Amino acid sequence: MNPLVPAYGTASLADLSSSLLAAVGVDGDNPLGLVPAGRVLLFLVDGMGAELLRAHPGVAPFLSSLSGGVSGGVLTAGFPATTVTSLGTLGTGMPPGGHGMLGYQLAVPGAGYLLNCLRWTAPGPLVEPDEWQPTPTVYERAAAAGVPVSYVGPAKFETTGFNRAVYRGVRFVGADEVDDRIAGVRRALAAGPRAHVSVYYGDLDSTGHLTGWGSPAWLGQLALVDRMAERLAETLPPGSAMYVTADHGMINVADRVDVDTLPELREGVTLFGGEARARHLYTAPGASAAVLDTWRDVLAGKAWVVSREEAVESGWFGPEIRPEWLPRIGDVLAVPYTDCAIVASVAEPHEAGFLGCHGSLTPAEQYVPLLEVSTR
Repeated sequence: MNPLVPAYGTASLADLSSSLLAAVGVDGDNPLGLVPAGRVLLFLVDGMGAELLRAHPGVAPFLSSLSGGVSGGVLTAGFPATTVTSLGTLGTGMPPGGHGMLGYQLAVPGAGYLLNCLRWTAPGPLVEPDEWQPTPTVYERAAAAGVPVSYVGPAKFETTGFNRAVYRGVRFVGADEVDDRIAGVRRALAAGPRAHVSVYYGDLDSTGHLTGWGSPAWLGQLALVDRMAERLAETLPPGSAMYVTADHGMINVADRVDVDTLPELREGVTLFGGEARARHLYTAPGASAAVLDTWRDVLAGKAWVVSREEAVESGWFGPEIRPEWLPRIGDVLAVPYTDCAIVASVAEPHEAGFLGCHGSLTPAEQYVPLLEVSTR
């Protein structure tokens, strides 16, 4: 099985962000060819992979009725297929190599510890979000062009380092309940003749982690998302367009490789980063070749195990990456392609029990929907 390298430049989340800017009249590329609209609404559903949605049309009849259209109704997320990286991509309109949010847990170069890029926590001094992700955001570009920009999502996210890194430039609208988010979107869209609005829903992903995608609880969340999408579509003023997408898909885990019970997988590894489906392994000086060989032997038939150089040259992070960001990437990367998760039962006990995981370069994790509702 070969990795599904994201379609950067033609059909990726980065191309969606660039095209949304163009649709509301901001100068720049429009790789998806989105039709101009005075107002655009992006509904981002965390974890709603295209294959997962396609498997349950009866649970999500409204969203399923929107299949096809722009880019065939499907985009690739980017690598790793995880919230940190995908929201960095959506927030900048650039592949991961252009914004530096290259995974869930990454080494702070020269510091000897990991930064959890989602929670913005570390066992040492925190990096300033603007320094870690210095690329101007699409929201800053829109605001500079005179387009009001709003983000509607859980209030607890407003002051986080992660939000500062990827959502700089938005007017944040804290809204915890579905009704409040719909009301916030309605107000943002009605404020003037032009608008760029994003609304986020994350409980589908969190439910999938705990109970697996396709579980009764997950299906209940998907039905809620479907109704929320329908209600959001009903809020669109004339001359508007809504696009529904996700940051990644998900697989259900049936096999776990636990590095905390296999000492050979810890040998030569100084920092164990990433997440269960996209591991960054930072090695001791001179140990990377041995680590690469050991991990390839242990994970044969389960994962792509490659060097940093191989991943970069294969375009996993995009066509280019800033040289100063290369040390953020593991010396070795381990990326499962079966239903395997690489866990650490001692170091990461909560995550080790997840039933649903994501991050890899498989279709189930990479393909996300791109669905459109228009009142133009």
